[in-house]
Amino acid sequence: MAVFFLHPGPVFPTTTPEPIFLSPLPCAVQGQAQHAHKGFPVTPIPGHSDSPPAGGAPIHASGYGWRHGSRINPTLDNVSFTVEPGEKVLLLGESGAGKSTLMAAIAGVLGSDEDGDATGTLTVGGIDPRHTKGVAGLVLQDPDSQVISSRVGDDVVFGCENLGVDRETMWARARWALDVVGLELPLDHDTAKLSGGQKQRLALAGVLAMGAKVILLDEPTANLDPEGVDEVRRAVIDAVNRTGATLVVVEHRVGIWADDVDTAIVLGTGERGIIAHGPVRHVIDTQGARLARQGVWIPGITPQLPAARPVDTPVTDDNAVLGGQELVVGWNMDEPVSPPRNVSIPAGASTVITGDNGAGKTTLALTLAGLLAPLDGRVVASPALSHGTGSSSPHDWSSRQLAGRIGVVFQDPEHQFVARTVREELELGPKIIGGADRRSLTDRILGRHSTGELDEKDRDRIDELLARLRLDHLAKANPFTLSGGQKRRLSVATALVTAPRVLVLDEPTFGQDRRTFTELVVLLRELTDQGVSLISVTHDHLYADALGDYRLEITAR
Repeated sequence: MAVFFLHPGPVFPTTTPEPIFLSPLPCAVQGQAQHAHKGFPVTPIPGHSDSPPAGGAPIHASGYGWRHGSRINPTLDNVSFTVEPGEKVLLLGESGAGKSTLMAAIAGVLGSDEDGDATGTLTVGGIDPRHTKGVAGLVLQDPDSQVISSRVGDDVVFGCENLGVDRETMWARARWALDVVGLELPLDHDTAKLSGGQKQRLALAGVLAMGAKVILLDEPTANLDPEGVDEVRRAVIDAVNRTGATLVVVEHRVGIWADDVDTAIVLGTGERGIIAHGPVRHVIDTQGARLARQGVWIPGITPQLPAARPVDTPVTDDNAVLGGQELVVGWNMDEPVSPPRNVSIPAGASTVITGDNGAGKTTLALTLAGLLAPLDGRVVASPALSHGTGSSSPHDWSSRQLAGRIGVVFQDPEHQFVARTVREELELGPKIIGGADRRSLTDRILGRHSTGELDEKDRDRIDELLARLRLDHLAKANPFTLSGGQKRRLSVATALVTAPRVLVLDEPTFGQDRRTFTELVVLLRELTDQGVSLISVTHDHLYADALGDYRLEITAR
């Protein structure tokens, strides 16, 4: 649902007030704004000091469960626990255990009775979280999805505005919150120029400015490089120590937070409910091996992965599947992200692209994949790859030609979902390749009938991918209701279903639990054994050690 607000006036001196239209809203604030329109009272947070009142709120669940309206089985079932005010909790569990669903429920934004069925009870501060405003604030894993405004200050005060905080107080809070999270930026700083770690700290500042008694972080470091992870972790711990707020963090990697939290709660999947609950170190020491099998990254328990197979021979035009000649990449000529470079990608091997944030790794990968035109120079595909296209440049190929030759897995899985169900998502590629589906993109998204049929080979491949990636039980589910790990596996499946000869993956292990990570690495290695060429952008050293047959280190200008 899109919600629009008229800004009460210019934030900084201007000649006339400008309306600011904001959509979509961040998860926690969207729920508050919608409730305000349904008649729920919005009580301003009292006080005119720089910081809102300190302290945390308790969370209590008793037999709580939730089933999405499009699902037969519940995502959560029989969940019972108590979190004390000011307690710091690490919420663990394998992909699909319902961690994000539980966080949305605590934030009060899970949905109405029309969206699903709830059982049991869940309260925050003794109140149903769907009926509270500003008590819990939720920070999600995708930094870009939570930026509302073009200026830092406007972004921080957005939640305060919707809670009815007076103008003088909310701007004092904005400065205080930015200081707490370590963002020493002017209020009119352009949010588009922030790094991923800075955007996550900006989202945290917005939660703090609202005066949230409960801070909820749903894999806040999943999409960040190691430097960004450390920035966010330090900002979070400093914030909760200064405010006394209750903290609940969802994370697959225990080691990031183990020294800073009090308690670990582990959600089960096959066995619903809570399978472990106690002091975090005690849970690790007594349940570590079991949790590792459940998919949790436990310090000291390293998954068994294949080793990289270094490419020993020089990569030339004769053995390269893709190459860039004097290649300049970027989104516009005024701001190229790299100097001219020559790049060669070996055929039948796994190439990893590493480097600093902002160095242009993703931009280079998308250019090699034919989805982005080079600013200068050219990308050249091998004769075997370009055969039948009429051009050696992937950017010149049609969508159908690209789909059968180069598959792409985007950093954000949702960016490539267009269908109503998981199975329909996988059917789309083969229909395009085979020409069976000649509907417009709009028709396909809206689910209008296609006269084309998949052949038996296509159906068998879809069934095989669903089973291999543990999505077969979700074939009829809406892709947008999947967990983060399930969405990532689906995005990989959509790229593989057309059997491309080159597969480009942008940070494919972001947000993956230990089990899914291992399965993905093994699957990708099997692809290279079949002659598929891989190109992966990654910050993950375990992934690079397993699949870094050939490495490209990209440095910023």
